[in-house]
Amino acid sequence: MQLSTEMLVRLKLAKGISNLGIWQIIKALRDFELAGELTAYEIAELAGLRKTRWSFITSFNEMEEKVDSVIKTHSLITIYDEFYPPLLREMYNAPVVLFYKGKKELLKTSALSFVGSRKATKVGLTSCKKLIQELPQHFTIVSGLAKGIDAMSHKAAIMCGKRTISVIGSGLDVVYPKANQALFDYLSKDELIISEYLNGTLPLKHHFPERNRIIAGLSMGTVVFEAKQRSGSLITCERAMEEGREVFAVPGEILTGNSNGCHQLIQQGAKCVFSAKDILAEIS
Repeated sequence: MQLSTEMLVRLKLAKGISNLGIWQIIKALRDFELAGELTAYEIAELAGLRKTRWSFITSFNEMEEKVDSVIKTHSLITIYDEFYPPLLREMYNAPVVLFYKGKKELLKTSALSFVGSRKATKVGLTSCKKLIQELPQHFTIVSGLAKGIDAMSHKAAIMCGKRTISVIGSGLDVVYPKANQALFDYLSKDELIISEYLNGTLPLKHHFPERNRIIAGLSMGTVVFEAKQRSGSLITCERAMEEGREVFAVPGEILTGNSNGCHQLIQQGAKCVFSAKDILAEIS
């Protein structure tokens, strides 16, 4: 059986339950017909909640009135929606609810993710722009709206007439970083911004690894520029590899260590990329 949008939103609003916990409920209820009649205690049992059980039960019972408000004030799709990205649905711990601003139709297009340093050099930014320009027009460019490579990825896609999707680690009414306000405004109207977080959610540190799994999950492959060995970009690449997606690394200079993460990925089997032809050879 499928959980209703109202039930999924209610679970998302409740305290003490993660996205994985909601998935556990979804899987447990596949053979049930009357999910709406289950008590909060029974749902907590299905989710395997222990330490947070009573927090969940209390908040779940209090959230019924807030569900309608969230549905009215957010544009959203659930795991059952026809617009839910098929590649993302395949991945482990896919977000059960996505909130969006812009054109949700872009979620049905062929996508490639571009990630890299927030402090990208001029060479890194120019390389990113070059590869995006070289790709065929039907590709949608996915990135994370951060400074550096992320922002350049969105801008390069727009400049050469390609579509682009931004995945952010906050609510859709919170712009981070503020320097990207104008880009955020443009993407939210003419392209697409998505998040798994409710409006008002701040860009907390632990949200970004969670966001990175969505960036990886949306795409057939991930292209990385100027990533250090300890880099959030590498988290995106690791998730892509875990899901059997292609990873493409652009080599850089060896003096500063700014591209050591890219070089490490190449040593581990990522495709070394000099042009879009190298990408197309793997995903065609």
